[in-house]
Amino acid sequence: MKIICIGRNYAEHAKEMKSDVPTEPVFFLKPETALLKDKDFYYPEFTKDLHHEVEIVLKISKNGKHIAEEFASQYYNEIGIGIDFTARDLQMKCKEKGLPWEKAKAFDSAAPIGDFVPKENFTSLKNISFQLNINGNQRQVGNTKDLIFSFEKIISYVSQFITLKTGDLIFTGTPEGVSAVNIGDVLEASIENKKMLHLNIK
Repeated sequence: MKIICIGRNYAEHAKEMKSDVPTEPVFFLKPETALLKDKDFYYPEFTKDLHHEVEIVLKISKNGKHIAEEFASQYYNEIGIGIDFTARDLQMKCKEKGLPWEKAKAFDSAAPIGDFVPKENFTSLKNISFQLNINGNQRQVGNTKDLIFSFEKIISYVSQFITLKTGDLIFTGTPEGVSAVNIGDVLEASIENKKMLHLNIK
């Protein structure tokens, strides 16, 4: 199982990161060890600036490579929510030196996920609202209508380079509002006002 993350897939987030809005999907990988299903996340010692990025997550339901966009919807059957944790201080140092920044994104437990539900539960996959609350306060709000690249475009594009396999997860991008988390914070992520992820920062 692999975790595929799409970067800069919401225009306002790209702007807040002072990055160009991409003309094709940008993706990177996290290892299986980044997956976290427990309710506790332990703040890593190697960063002093850990940021949350809440995202809709797709669960791949069958193997595929070179998937045509018009058939991509057949390759996922569940939708969930997750957090792409980023050690922003490490990421910035790597970027300044022109180095890869996997250590800022791919560390252990850097991809907490919540529950998944069948995609048929949604009236429209192009209009799914989601949000992240921290300590009861709304921090990030997004809607899939604002995606630069649709779920189908992402699946088709990634599959031109990497074979998708059953159980793979695709983090589809985060909206604006990313910021730091601290020890003691409680994170709750919801889809369509239904809480699907609860995380304690320890």
